[in-house]
Amino acid sequence: MQFTHSPPPTLTISQNFWRYAIPSIAAMLVTGLYQIVDGIFVGHYVGYQGLAAINMAWPITYLLSGLGLMIGIGGGTLISIARGENNPQHAQRALDHAVLLIAAVSVIALVLFVHFGETLLTIQGANHTIKALALQYVQSFGWAAFITIFAGAIPMLIRNDDSPKIATGLLIAGALTNIALDYLFIGIFKWQLQGAAIATIIAQAVTVIGGIIYFCSSYSPLRIHLTMKNIRFNHCWKIVSLGSSVLIMYLYASFVVALHNYQFMQYGTELTVGAFAIVGYMMTLYYLVAEGIAEGMQPPVSYYYGAKKPQNISKTIYLAIKVTIIAGITWFALLYSFPRALIGLFNSGNAALTSEAIDGIKLHLFAMFLDGLIVLATVYFMSVDKAGKALAISVSNMLVQLPFLYFLPQWLGVNGVWLSMPLSTILLSFIVLPMVWSDLQQRNKVAPSMSQPAV
Repeated sequence: MQFTHSPPPTLTISQNFWRYAIPSIAAMLVTGLYQIVDGIFVGHYVGYQGLAAINMAWPITYLLSGLGLMIGIGGGTLISIARGENNPQHAQRALDHAVLLIAAVSVIALVLFVHFGETLLTIQGANHTIKALALQYVQSFGWAAFITIFAGAIPMLIRNDDSPKIATGLLIAGALTNIALDYLFIGIFKWQLQGAAIATIIAQAVTVIGGIIYFCSSYSPLRIHLTMKNIRFNHCWKIVSLGSSVLIMYLYASFVVALHNYQFMQYGTELTVGAFAIVGYMMTLYYLVAEGIAEGMQPPVSYYYGAKKPQNISKTIYLAIKVTIIAGITWFALLYSFPRALIGLFNSGNAALTSEAIDGIKLHLFAMFLDGLIVLATVYFMSVDKAGKALAISVSNMLVQLPFLYFLPQWLGVNGVWLSMPLSTILLSFIVLPMVWSDLQQRNKVAPSMSQPAV
């Protein structure tokens, strides 16, 4: 077995970055359509209580995607490093262990979701009506845990096999399927949140089936094997440790949304939680772009790391930082200028919901470009095999929110809940960004003779 493709030698650093970044951004936005389209249909056909319910279910179901991405990006990083080292045997070993992890983690997730889903909704302060709606969503995903986790992992494995366009195409196919089925199950059949869940699960199955076909085709030198042959625990642990920072990012997002839900129910109403759901969708659109930039940066950075080209790593990171900042500032400017038009996608004429969401956009999203840079920093350290630093950033991003969420609402009420995330993000960015700068400078000083100039 040998690799049939590697980064074309005639590409500049910028061209190689965009070669991965554009499909990755597109893939993340397409993936986000699952969540956003669910929100649009639920907002119009179920109302603000449906939005509140799906926002309380989301922190629970989002963990499945995080588990899938943890395995996909951990295994994918090893595949890219093996490609940089021109070692196809190591790449196949990484894929074998990733598939085994998907199967094992799915069984654990199924048990936890089915038995503890209702408890997790109760902790967030869900009342009887919202809990009943949200439980439809949570339990459906629990029974389909294998599909959701596999759907999160397989595009990353394909992308790191140097086929980013195929990975994006599979995600687009799944997203289009989800849109059609959302209309059918929610709009026509009136299945409410259960309909949204079933539509998403079927759409994810489309992506999984396409990914399996890819690894059985001539497009890839790798093959999917669900086998225990030559499986080593330390290889599984390597994938988990590399991808754990990404899982922590998902845990962070789930944890923070759940805490916000609880605080909004304490200091506000169901309507406030519905408005938070809408603001969350607006934040998600940028977050997906930032995550797409970071994940698009990861394969070339991991390749340059394996090929011992530190100067190329630095140039790729600086370009990714510029794009992340520009995207964040531009999106907030659009949200601030045209809030009613964008909120209207999720609201069928509730003036109070619109007013609450506008306040949320102004207070909650002004520093979101810094959140994008923190995501970028996490993926950078993971890409150069520094899982410890990546994990530390992800954990810090979660813990730093706690004092803000505890004290600010006591002083400012609902406005304090809205302000907690941006203020904590500003604080953390003063720590994380110098870490990235220092690591890049040290890398170029330690091995200048090993780097090669960009073409």
